[in-house]
Amino acid sequence: FPTPTLFTEMDTLQREGDELEWKESARWVKFEEKVEEGGERWSKPHVSTLSLHSLFELRTCLQTGTVLLDLDGYSLAQIVDDIIERQIEEGMITPDLRDKITFVLLRKHRHQTKKPIHRSLVDIGKSGSSNGSEFPPVLQLTSRSMNDISDTPSTDQLKNKFMKKIPRDAEASNVLVGEVDFLTKPFVAFVRLSQCPPGEWTQNTIPLFLFVLLGPQGKAKSYNEIGRAIATLMVDDLFSDVAYKARDREDLIAGIDEFLDEVIVLPPGEWDPKIRIEPPKKVPSADKRKSQYSLNELGQMNGSAGGGGRVSDDDEMPEQHELGEELAFTGRFCGGLYLDIKRKLPWFLSDFYEGFHIQSISAVLFIYLGCITNAITFGGLLGDATDNYQGVMESFLGTALAGSVFCMFGGQPLIILSSTGPILIFEKLLYEFSKKNGIDYMELRLWIGIHSCLQCFLLVATDASYIIKYMTRFTEEGFSSLISFIFISDAIKKMVGSFKYYPINTDFKPDDVTTYKCECVAPDPSEFMGCFGGRGGGGAVDWSQLSKKDCLRYGGSLVGKSCKYVPDLALMSFILFFGTYSMTVTLKKFKFSRYFPTKLRKLISDFSIFMSIMTFVGLDMLMGLKTPKLIVPTEFKPTRPDRGWIVLPFDKNPWWVYVGSAVPALLVTILIFMDQQISAVIVNRKENKLKKGCGYHLDLLWVGVLMAVCSFVGLPWYVAATVISIAHIDSLKMESESSAPGEQPQFLGVREQRLTGLLVFILTGVSIFLAPILKYIPMPVLYGVFLYMGVASLSGIQFWDRIKLYMMPSKHQPDFAYLRHVPLRRVHLFTLVQVTCLAVLWILKSTFLAIIFPVMVKPALPSAALSPRDLIQQETFDQEIFVSPSMVEHRTSRLENQLGNKTNLSITLILYFCTRLT
Repeated sequence: FPTPTLFTEMDTLQREGDELEWKESARWVKFEEKVEEGGERWSKPHVSTLSLHSLFELRTCLQTGTVLLDLDGYSLAQIVDDIIERQIEEGMITPDLRDKITFVLLRKHRHQTKKPIHRSLVDIGKSGSSNGSEFPPVLQLTSRSMNDISDTPSTDQLKNKFMKKIPRDAEASNVLVGEVDFLTKPFVAFVRLSQCPPGEWTQNTIPLFLFVLLGPQGKAKSYNEIGRAIATLMVDDLFSDVAYKARDREDLIAGIDEFLDEVIVLPPGEWDPKIRIEPPKKVPSADKRKSQYSLNELGQMNGSAGGGGRVSDDDEMPEQHELGEELAFTGRFCGGLYLDIKRKLPWFLSDFYEGFHIQSISAVLFIYLGCITNAITFGGLLGDATDNYQGVMESFLGTALAGSVFCMFGGQPLIILSSTGPILIFEKLLYEFSKKNGIDYMELRLWIGIHSCLQCFLLVATDASYIIKYMTRFTEEGFSSLISFIFISDAIKKMVGSFKYYPINTDFKPDDVTTYKCECVAPDPSEFMGCFGGRGGGGAVDWSQLSKKDCLRYGGSLVGKSCKYVPDLALMSFILFFGTYSMTVTLKKFKFSRYFPTKLRKLISDFSIFMSIMTFVGLDMLMGLKTPKLIVPTEFKPTRPDRGWIVLPFDKNPWWVYVGSAVPALLVTILIFMDQQISAVIVNRKENKLKKGCGYHLDLLWVGVLMAVCSFVGLPWYVAATVISIAHIDSLKMESESSAPGEQPQFLGVREQRLTGLLVFILTGVSIFLAPILKYIPMPVLYGVFLYMGVASLSGIQFWDRIKLYMMPSKHQPDFAYLRHVPLRRVHLFTLVQVTCLAVLWILKSTFLAIIFPVMVKPALPSAALSPRDLIQQETFDQEIFVSPSMVEHRTSRLENQLGNKTNLSITLILYFCTRLT
């Protein structure tokens, strides 16, 4: 069974007046916390720094002292009596010391209860235990067991805040150290109880530990260091496992020896021992430490800085192994689809009720605003490209329909469907072709959608998605980086565009304000008469009272220096844009700050985007300036008056169009296949710790079905949106709530469910009814959200980390694993290759060739001597496995052979598709 987490408390013997008492001086859950010298509060959790001498002294204590394992103890008096009896039997103490030692060990225990007079706002209102102790009940029992171990915790103790930091199955140990005047040599005992004393909080058998060290006067500091040493060992994962399973004294000593093998000594002249080392963000797992220790014992260490962990064949290609089950080629008709349905069906109900969480609310609001902004932008561009055959209304309805169906029945409901740039380019080229050749655009588009749907069915039936497992991180990073840069550049372009529409008044001079005026001058009388249909002379209209708009409408002219004045809306728009982005970034990181309780920090972080949007919407309303606002359709009707909601398949085009449309449909299929599956691979990567499996075949099936449905009702086509999907995942990430003081919350995975996506697209569909509310949202605020999406999706991409290395001196570069094994010049050269490929893709997407963007997204790796090694280091780093240089060479050669046989994914898909078709 797994070893429980141990909580350790150290008490020191102190004299208060004429009385002796045990006073709590330090505690450990994972890191050490000391009672500060003032005695009013606990120190910050920090890494225990032990002297090497104290560890050797501890080893000596266990060799010469009393060790009682699996002792049956039901009261403190009995436990103390058994310890003293054993010491007397072994001749370690004389019988006349029995009463004195018993008297000392049974003294009362005083815990850290004193509170400072001035407390922070966070502490005010916290409920404490009846005696002021901060320990959780299950641990308080052990601490109080020195007095009365049968007492049950009070109701107030149940509300203790410290308990939330401790796992529910945590168990406890006590360390007692002190000096007395009646001993001539140390009195040492290590006890492991076979069962916990009965009580309300100890219904099952829980082994507890007790370490006692009493010694002659004059060595209090030494005793304290030994106590800290055993307390630190008890919370160490490997030694605690030894302590639980030890059969005799030799096992405990062997455990200390293992600990000493891993100890790192800091030279005393090169650091200050008074410095408290902050807990690291990540520590090696116990399994990894065990494997490294085993290799040390077998003599397989090569002496390199990276260690010598052996990489098994199963770990050879972690990315392929990760995708192996979901993308295995079955060889059966719809075999992959069957496995996807079989894999996802058991989770279908949980996909809904697991979405009922407050975190889901913030995710829905965030993704909803991103989706409607994208729908409006894409709808406007699509309307311009197709002469309003498809516009903003069609974009809204298509997003709602396709997204809702996909989130309800798709294999990976965390994926958000949206329209993409290549699809927009295809639609534009298709409309121009139809208009030039006299072909009905909507009917031709319908048949292309039908053929593409059938081709997707064929790909699903033949398990064609299995070729995605050959895709490397090179492709993932290139694709996701390009999409992120597009989001960032588009947001900045739109923001810069506002400076063109509303230029800043650089010619305005405050000193000349008295000369600034603008008058409406009447036109020529003959023109005036014609303009007003022959009505009376110029006196019929008071031109000086007309507004700017009316003056120009009636043919007047504006004269004056201030006629070209416009409010500084561009500056206000920039404040809204950059303010929304900056506030979102700041609040997103707020959960790592030191202010307010953990739950409140987490809540602020989850709702950071919503709070930022509401803040700057309120600022815009307060200023009252006419900044560009979000415009949502208010009537349920097609954008183009002469088209209906249903597209008929016949009667408008020649018969050969129905057959010939299969050719452009093949290009659309490849485009959708690559876009959908690459995005799915990025979403399903192992770093996200998804537990409910993938559904590549099922996803492609529904994308194909939605292609046909949207074609019949004249709506745009939809495919996975990489950046919005990544943002969806980031907004649903879960972290551990129960973590030791000082320990960073552990990433547990993503809240996998269908509810958030479903609500997002339902809200998108009913947005036409929310127009009176949405019209108050300034567009610059949404551009700031787009900028945040793009920047946030770059975090965690190794390609972006390697780009930043170009601007860092070597001594300031982060300690990445691949930098330990790969020369820096090769890392830079490999990054340069990726940057070049990204630049080529950027140029392509800026032209009409953007339609072939997915075809070009998987270039052949140019240097087998560079990329395999780098990929190995990426995989090694992901799996937390350190490999020796010789192992890197071995894996490099194997990976080079595999990569040498790979061809462009798109060419493979075309050949595969043609083979299956024939």
